[in-house]
Amino acid sequence: MILGRVVGEVWATRKHAGLDGRKLVVVAPYLWYAPSHEVGHLVAVDPVGAGIGEDVVVCLGHAARQALGSTSMPVEAAVAAIVDKVELLPPAERGKRPLRFLGGRPPAGVLES
Repeated sequence: MILGRVVGEVWATRKHAGLDGRKLVVVAPYLWYAPSHEVGHLVAVDPVGAGIGEDVVVCLGHAARQALGSTSMPVEAAVAAIVDKVELLPPAERGKRPLRFLGGRPPAGVLES
């Protein structure tokens, strides 16, 4: 799963029948935990109704398809939750694998205790 912010919506007049009636959103991730490559955004199906500017948790792969109720859908990412608050340990207490935020620093609203 990744933490990110909804930065846009995608409209498609022609799409897979399993996506009919489902909203697609553009999510800018705050951090990745070990990606094979970094990207500035991803497109996710949004079954929870997140709006532009909201922080979300996005699940990937099989978990994303399960969140939508069908493992046979052509989906790689789905919004699993709208985030109310994030609280992190101070950098010195996070251990050997520190978080690496895209852009170099935590986003506004992320609290480091």
